[in-house]
Amino acid sequence: MPSTEVLIAFIITTAIFAYIPGPAMLYAAAQTIARGRWSGMMATLGIHLGCYIHVIAAAAGLSVLFHAVPVLYLVVKLAGAAYLIWLGISMFRAKAQGDETALPVLEAKSGRRAFLESITVEVLNPKTALFFLAFLPQFIDASATLPVWAQFLILGTIVNLVFSSADVVCVMLAGVLVARLKRSSGAQRLMRRAGGALLVGLGAHLALQKT
Repeated sequence: MPSTEVLIAFIITTAIFAYIPGPAMLYAAAQTIARGRWSGMMATLGIHLGCYIHVIAAAAGLSVLFHAVPVLYLVVKLAGAAYLIWLGISMFRAKAQGDETALPVLEAKSGRRAFLESITVEVLNPKTALFFLAFLPQFIDASATLPVWAQFLILGTIVNLVFSSADVVCVMLAGVLVARLKRSSGAQRLMRRAGGALLVGLGAHLALQKT
């Protein structure tokens, strides 16, 4: 493994990256605003688990394919963007059904849905794969006793945990807003539409980015 000094620099740099608002934080916030804190937490868990696909891919060297085959990167990026936009439109158009007694059932279903959707969103995000490919090698020690692939897995896991902690903080803050506004049916409708619009915006941003 890298020296203690390098590991400290790695953790500090990771924390800086993690707590700068980015797509994952905004996505988790959108799920929280539209569906409640539980759905936001489940979305964060889905993002966290989906990210391990990219960690494993980086360790196996599969992320290099995105550099070697630009068309593959474009296809995955557009697929992820389209999925985000579809989720946003679906959320934006959703209508509350039933009375207040049905709310717990709806939230339970939304939590499971947010979890599964978030895994898909994260797996279809090629920028995560490229981030690991660009960021982690700077802290890999090829002369260490641990093989390079093991160092990728360990450092990637640390990155994922730190980023997920930032997502949890974001969900908690968004949850405070939701708790204050959920007494009003009009506010609930506005929150669903705001969350849906945010997802559509994230999808469009991903699709239009050049890299």
